Amino acid sequence: MMSNGKATYTVDEALISMGFGKFQIFVLAYSGMAKISEAMEMMLLSFVGPSVQAEWGLSAQEESLITSAVFIGVLVGAYSWGIVSDNYGRRVGFNFTALVTGGAGLLSAFAPNYLTLIVFRFMVGVGLGGGPVLASWFLEFIPAPSRGTWMVVFSGFWAVGTILEASLAWLVMPAFGWRWLLTLSSLPSFALLLFFPITLESPRYLCMKGRTNDATQVLATMARVNQVSLPPGKLVVGTHKSEEDEQELDELLPVASESVEPIRDRNEIGGLNAVLKLLGPNLLRPTILLWTVFLAQAFLYYGLVLLTSELSNGNRDCGFEDKEAVHHVSHVTDRNLYKSVFITSFGEFPGLFLSAAIVDKIGRKLSMSLMLFLSCFFIAPLLFPQSDGLITACLFCTRLCISSCFTILHIYAPEIYPTAVRTTGVGFATSVARFGGILCPLVAVTMVHSCHQSLAILIFELVMFLTGVAIFFFPFDTSGRRLSDHVIV
Repeated sequence: MMSNGKATYTVDEALISMGFGKFQIFVLAYSGMAKISEAMEMMLLSFVGPSVQAEWGLSAQEESLITSAVFIGVLVGAYSWGIVSDNYGRRVGFNFTALVTGGAGLLSAFAPNYLTLIVFRFMVGVGLGGGPVLASWFLEFIPAPSRGTWMVVFSGFWAVGTILEASLAWLVMPAFGWRWLLTLSSLPSFALLLFFPITLESPRYLCMKGRTNDATQVLATMARVNQVSLPPGKLVVGTHKSEEDEQELDELLPVASESVEPIRDRNEIGGLNAVLKLLGPNLLRPTILLWTVFLAQAFLYYGLVLLTSELSNGNRDCGFEDKEAVHHVSHVTDRNLYKSVFITSFGEFPGLFLSAAIVDKIGRKLSMSLMLFLSCFFIAPLLFPQSDGLITACLFCTRLCISSCFTILHIYAPEIYPTAVRTTGVGFATSVARFGGILCPLVAVTMVHSCHQSLAILIFELVMFLTGVAIFFFPFDTSGRRLSDHVIV
């Protein structure tokens, strides 16, 4: 492109010109390790709770608080780390999340009493709330044409983490106990700290801070590692205004009279300003929709995990009382517990492959809605009593679709926001999603135990259908589009 007679290029043009090379593979591996760490710390809750209860003689309520403390911490950390990374940089954000997660996870293994363990697990949750920071960091290094596919690959590290944790628990717990499991599960977070010095800040974020020289150096390093050359000219921020760009910009703006401005003052990014922009007139609609869809997706995803446990372990019989079942797979036998985690973990891989196949071809919005409507179809037979084989088949297919939809949602969410508020926006949406996880046991466990399985399935059906419809109200699809570097004003 030319500006005032001089050749110029944008971050998007630089990323497209260098493609997905060795540098992006390193970024994928690093952020993937963070995803594995997050999955391991979350999945170990299914194994540690019963062992701690038996060793310390805890009540059911005290044991459940070990899990609840983590989710409360995630609720706090999800939006806190988003604000930090939008204000001080992606590297600062994920460095501290890894430090908090790994440090608190290791200290949990040496907890002398119940109260100390609760405090440390809460801090682990605060660290885990920084997951969206790594996702945004990875996203901002990927060229637009292949962004959807590689974000699906990135999401696949979660399934890898669950399999690793189940394997680790199977090997460690019988011989060494829960403290060793906590210790070994914290190691991936420390691996992130080990490789942190060679990570680079997002060039897109640097441009938003007005640090174009630093952004140019980062892009030059990326090009050198990928053994390609940068486009000729000077890096610019938001100055290319061809007719095609203007038309695309008009499609992105919710109101025709609005315009965009590049961020030039670093005080405009992060903190309270980011929160106000999320709830401002230009981002309010996608923000509210994202919160709604995230809450519904968490309700469906974790609800199906609980429902699978309830319907697959004999708890679907009316009159069966087991208050402990609220804590999903925590109170089944060890063998059934490990087996259940393995089946659930491997069951997510078809959803990942399906996501990768459709996310860039038919778009984010249509992909998510299609998966939700298919989920309605697959779970419908469970409105009536069915054989064990059909129950398993229906739940497997439904889980596949919901997992696929959740994966695409995590791609779409950071793409819909401008760089200045990206991690803050996704962090808030992730926090709201935790309420869906809190609500789902009331339907998937309590209602099934009360002989209201049909009503419970009907509620899942309604949530799936209404969420699929709500997705059509998002203002635009992001498939193949450049990430927005502008704040809408």
